[in-house]
Amino acid sequence: MIYREGDKLIVAGAVTVQNVVGLMQQGLKLLDSDHLCVDLQKVTEVDSTAISMLFEWLRAAEKRNCRLEFIHFPQSLESLMQLYGVTPLLQPDSVR
Repeated sequence: MIYREGDKLIVAGAVTVQNVVGLMQQGLKLLDSDHLCVDLQKVTEVDSTAISMLFEWLRAAEKRNCRLEFIHFPQSLESLMQLYGVTPLLQPDSVR
C-alpha cells in the first residue's frame, strides 16, 4: 500500500513480485509535485523487484521535474541495494 501525507509518500507492507506492478502504478500517479520524500520505514518484506520500482519512480519523477528522495530503507532492502551496487544511486544526499 502507498499513501500520501503532505509531501511524503509512505510505502507500507510487502514490495515483492506479487504486488510490485500495482504499487509501482500507484506511486506513479502520486508523483505530482516538485519534491517528494518516499518513506520506506513501514515496508515489511522486499525482493529485488522493489529496487526496480524505485528506479522506475526516479525515471518518472525526472521526466516530471520532481525531485524524489528515499528515506528509512529497511535493512533487507539495504542489503539488496548493496548486493546490486546501487546504494549510491538511491541513498539521500545527506548519506552519500
